[in-house]
Amino acid sequence: MGLDVKGVVALRVIAAGVVASCLLSCATQPAAVRQPPPPPPAARATSFSPVAWPRREVLDLALQAFRCGRSLGYIDRPLLTVIDYSLPSTERRLWVIDLARRRVLFNEMVAHGENSGDNFAVAFSNRPGSRQSSLGLFRTDDTYDGEHGLSLRLTGLEPGVNDLARERRIVMHGAAYVSDAFVAERGRIGRSWGCPALPDAVHARVIDAIRDGSAVFAYYPDADWLQSSRFLHCDARMADSGAP
Repeated sequence: MGLDVKGVVALRVIAAGVVASCLLSCATQPAAVRQPPPPPPAARATSFSPVAWPRREVLDLALQAFRCGRSLGYIDRPLLTVIDYSLPSTERRLWVIDLARRRVLFNEMVAHGENSGDNFAVAFSNRPGSRQSSLGLFRTDDTYDGEHGLSLRLTGLEPGVNDLARERRIVMHGAAYVSDAFVAERGRIGRSWGCPALPDAVHARVIDAIRDGSAVFAYYPDADWLQSSRFLHCDARMADSGAP
């Protein structure tokens, strides 16, 4: 049985549509593209991870001391520098924290006193001539240009613990011995005479950021200090007791 004219035309239209569809799909079919492999997990974490913070228990104590110091009128600025002397000198154990914005501004290596220990600090003193680091809460004050360039004076706020910092000339300054190169050569960074020395490459920026009335909290799990520090036990009676 033959097709009428209308049937022939319909078949031709259908066939043309099939051919056009095939040509279009083949023309637009993307060629296989070889994607580069994703970066290793460590690289991705480094790219997007925030700067490390102090350990939770250390940060909690530092915040407690900061709040107490500020309530007593010793601390003027919402900046807190935390030094964790329980960590080895080869680690970045100093943090500068902007409390208002809740972010870490700096995370750097910092030296301890030569008589406090080798890679690990284990002994601390407030005694002049001890060449040991001191613990506790400090207030940052003014700066000056000294033997180590720009230096920051620190006032110790804890009697018998760090209140002789000015007499001992305990200041924050830069030092070439606080560097990865020194660690590669000696297995630790160099040691100071009790000052929290920073890397030369960054010390001026850190000092400029924290000068004039911010808090520095130097930590070590010393049982006597943890038990007796007024800034870690800041109840109403201590808040009313005035200057140390």
